[in-house]
Amino acid sequence: MAPAEAPMAGMPASAMNAKQLGLPDLSKSSQDIPDLVLGSADKDFSVNRKHFVLRAGQAYRWKISSAGSLEYKLHAPEFFRNVWFNQIVISDLELHMAGPPAWLEYDAKGTIQIQFNTVRPGNFTWYIEGLEGAQDMKGTITVVP
Repeated sequence: MAPAEAPMAGMPASAMNAKQLGLPDLSKSSQDIPDLVLGSADKDFSVNRKHFVLRAGQAYRWKISSAGSLEYKLHAPEFFRNVWFNQIVISDLELHMAGPPAWLEYDAKGTIQIQFNTVRPGNFTWYIEGLEGAQDMKGTITVVP
């Protein structure tokens, strides 16, 4: 579960409590994160959700989709370096790798699903390259113990 707003903004992730934030108990199976949708049919510079809260040590599946007509480059460098990637799935094709991707790029409408395990608690940012300023296509990912 991921709250719509950043929890306790400015507080270190290590000081937050997953139970108090309403996150489910750790599970051996992957949990789904609410989808992130970049753009929409009527508004290219929109995102459906900006803040995500995850629990350290949990496996997750996250679908990130492009619904607008622009090219989107999703960056989350610190987050990508602090999780263990299991695979990236695009149109039922799997990509397995030994390290994180530099970014996820959408040249057309479509969905990329990433599967990963959170490793370290922290407050991380994600953004769409070139659109994080006035268009405000950015957000946070908080990983709590």
